[in-house]
Amino acid sequence: MAFQFSLAHLTVLTCPPTEMIRIAQRTGYAFVSLRLTAVTPTEHVFALQDDRAMLKEVQALLADTGVRVLDIELARMPPEIEPETYAAVLDTAAELGAQHILAQLPDPDRGRATERFARLCDMARPLNLSVGLEYPSWTETPDLRAAAQVLRAVNRPNAGIVVDTLHFDRSRDSVDELRGLPREWFRFAQVCDAAAEIPDTVEGLIHTARSEREVPGEGGIDIRAILDAMPAVPYSLEIPNDAALAKLGHEEWARRCIDGARRYLGA
Repeated sequence: MAFQFSLAHLTVLTCPPTEMIRIAQRTGYAFVSLRLTAVTPTEHVFALQDDRAMLKEVQALLADTGVRVLDIELARMPPEIEPETYAAVLDTAAELGAQHILAQLPDPDRGRATERFARLCDMARPLNLSVGLEYPSWTETPDLRAAAQVLRAVNRPNAGIVVDTLHFDRSRDSVDELRGLPREWFRFAQVCDAAAEIPDTVEGLIHTARSEREVPGEGGIDIRAILDAMPAVPYSLEIPNDAALAKLGHEEWARRCIDGARRYLGA
């Protein structure tokens, strides 16, 4: 089976989009997944929506290399952020030919979070973008069941769920439950491995998610069982590992990630 992989920005977070696209081409990725908004106060991002010159350079490189943009991150909507905040990000995603927007709902008011997700979907639909809901286990939408409740409530044709194999494992989600959900909800997945032991603190969960993920097959997650319960979709390799990146650099780490994923999946 031929798999399509995307190089996720979190894997090489400090890498500029232009170099990231070149690395993706040299190492065999079909796509890149670009992060245009910061998740933490100290996180550096390359906000293409605010830099037209860099945006044009990225567009030219995409055309030259044949690499495509799978998804744009991240429309994160805590209580204080409305979906309209991301209007420029959505427009930039469309300019780049992206297929999807990744969203999170860290909001304790489920009704408000659901209504905002629906509005984001409505904003994205005229731009031919789907909106994928990611559900980190430490947020207020903490598992597959909660994400499915949001999808059923919004009932939008461009709404989806993004399964991240780490979050799926940490949320103790059920493969049987995943297999029973509508196939059209799943348009891409985020893939990584990690230590089998699940941290018992939020700090531990976040640390693993941002700094200690592992190449598929080198940790304790049954990735194959998760992916086998889903339709065939592109896989965004989101594998941040601070120690490996410091030792190997952006390109070699990106290569190790895709080579390992291919070996694990038998590609």
